[in-house]
Formats: sequence, C-alpha cells, structure tokens
Amino acid sequence: MSTPALDALAAAGIPYRVIEHGPVRSLGEAAAARGVAVPDVVKTLVVRRGEDDHLFVLVPGDRVISWPKLRALLGVSRLSMPDAATARAATGYERGTITPFGSTTPWPVIADERLRGRTITLGAGRHGTAVAVDADAALPALAATLADVTDPEPSA
Repeated sequence: MSTPALDALAAAGIPYRVIEHGPVRSLGEAAAARGVAVPDVVKTLVVRRGEDDHLFVLVPGDRVISWPKLRALLGVSRLSMPDAATARAATGYERGTITPFGSTTPWPVIADERLRGRTITLGAGRHGTAVAVDADAALPALAATLADVTDPEPSA
C-alpha cells in the first residue's frame, strides 16, 4: 500500500508502523483499534489564518485547541477552521485522513508540546489506516513548532 503520507515518511527516513484498523466512530474506538492510549491518537487539524493561508495543528486525542493560546502564539486576532472541501483542497486529504506528511502544500505545523517523548499515531491519508511514529523523530522532520496550544477535552 502506498499513499502520499507513507511515501513522505519513507522519503524523510522516519521509521513508522502502518496500522490498518477499518472504520471507527470515535476517538476512543480509534485508540482501541490502534492499541494505544487516547492521548496518542493525534488529531491533525487544518486551521485557516487567511485567504489560502493554512497551517496544521497536531492535538493529542484527549485535548482540544486553545484558540486564545494559538492566536497568541501566531500573533493573530482571528483564526478559523475551513469546511471539509476547503481542507481537502488545501491538503489533498479528506477529513479523517489528514496528516502533514505528503500534504499537497507543506503548510506550517504547530504541535502541542505534550506530544514530545511519545509514540503517536496519525492519519495516513486513507480512511481506516494510521501510522505510528516516534514524535521526537517526526516533529523535527515537519519543522514543527512545539508549544502549549491545547486545553483538556471538556467533560461531556
């Protein structure tokens, strides 16, 4: 199997493990299917700064973007999340498969600092497939900025 994400990981020389898990309906299901803890299921979110100006934000599965922290880090007063069609046009990936690896445009990457020192799982560019990587190898390859940009997931 080959996807742009897997090709990009291989080209960067980053060791990875492909996890084929089929459809999942929640983050908890994804963690169980991948055999990892919820914080190790990394959500790759596309954030819009302006017209044709996006970035990736990597968020541990048990956390959410802190918009005030992210705006302060970026020095902007407004950010938004693009709709699914815009995110696909910006990255080449459908929602649920998005990863910075192999994106059609190499947007900047902001990663929550809590990913440091962990083995994380990310989308692999295809539904039902993920990759497990060492965050300390993957994040430098993405030239990711590490910062505190999240808050705990609110309790339901």
